[in-house]
Amino acid sequence: MSGNPLRVAVIVASTREGRFGPTVAAWFAGEACGRTELAVEIVDLADEDSVTKQLGAADAFVVVTPEYNHSYPAPLKAAIDARYGEWQARPVAFVSYGGLSGGLRAVEHLRTVFAELHAVTVRDTVSFHGGRQCFGVDGLPLDGVEPSAAAQRLLDRLEWWAHTLRDARERRPYATA
Repeated sequence: MSGNPLRVAVIVASTREGRFGPTVAAWFAGEACGRTELAVEIVDLADEDSVTKQLGAADAFVVVTPEYNHSYPAPLKAAIDARYGEWQARPVAFVSYGGLSGGLRAVEHLRTVFAELHAVTVRDTVSFHGGRQCFGVDGLPLDGVEPSAAAQRLLDRLEWWAHTLRDARERRPYATA
């Protein structure tokens, strides 16, 4: 790992009993941990006590979200709305899962929310259509090639934005007013 790695918070958005988010987040974190420029931490919204500190330390975010009723989970909305400065001038990427849409409708809703908070959303996503059916009992995607390739493309973009925005924030504070 480099001397000043980018701190990436992988956020588990669902807090429902029996949720699948931790499996998807663990897989994605494993994909990201192979990069020497990144220090990856999973932030589980079900563990409310540590969320603010973990989000505040991040240079970039990856939201792992299901789709509930054509949108994203209420606990994620609460976590977003309870914080403001943590999101500003930072990149946010998405890994989604669920049903026929693979969670992409949730992602589209989240893009407008994060734009309002002055965050930069990464265009590339990782999406699992059918969610649980895409993973084996070992917690890994049944098709290891395509999801891994999509994760690496997402991480390429996220890393670029995270470096660019962190460097910019260090040189000049983001205008908040």
